[in-house]
Amino acid sequence: MSPTRCSWPGEDALYLAYHDEEWGVPEYDDRALFEKLLLEGFQAGLSWITILRKRENFRAAFDGFDPERIARYTPKKVESLLQDAGIIRHRGKIEAAIGSARAYLDIMEKEGSFSDFIWDFADGTPKQNRFTSMKEVPAETEMSRALSKELKRRGFKFCGPTIVYAFAQASGLVNDHMTTCFRHGDCAQLAMRK
Repeated sequence: MSPTRCSWPGEDALYLAYHDEEWGVPEYDDRALFEKLLLEGFQAGLSWITILRKRENFRAAFDGFDPERIARYTPKKVESLLQDAGIIRHRGKIEAAIGSARAYLDIMEKEGSFSDFIWDFADGTPKQNRFTSMKEVPAETEMSRALSKELKRRGFKFCGPTIVYAFAQASGLVNDHMTTCFRHGDCAQLAMRK
């Protein structure tokens, strides 16, 4: 018998693996957080499964989401990315990723840690929500609005409060697995290990 899960991944094997192994797990790695934030930006207006299916292509096209390399992308590289059918070919999002890489490097230089910068908005601890229905899950919160505002101020783009809340869910700043989902307790346990 399969475990009880959140309803959103449906039956798609890739989506189920993402739900079961990654979504909601507290992420503290600087570069991994940068990648997740950029991918959430690319997702704007699209479904997350679209991004998930293209994630490996994104990693290849964007040099493993290495911020130092992305920050140096030239107009020629942008044109090359716009021809890459394996990613989302949206000039604004591609150029935003380059600007976001520069903003990330600036935060790393000034703050020493992108992870600490992000987690400060969650007071360093994953928030354990206790939702029983997807209808209860907010699209944005006071935390996501504050983080979005600060990211924008520092030069990030495609990081509105709704995108930032989805990023917070994916990165485990909040545990939005339904209380009936087997992953809710798992992610709560992971949150206590920090």
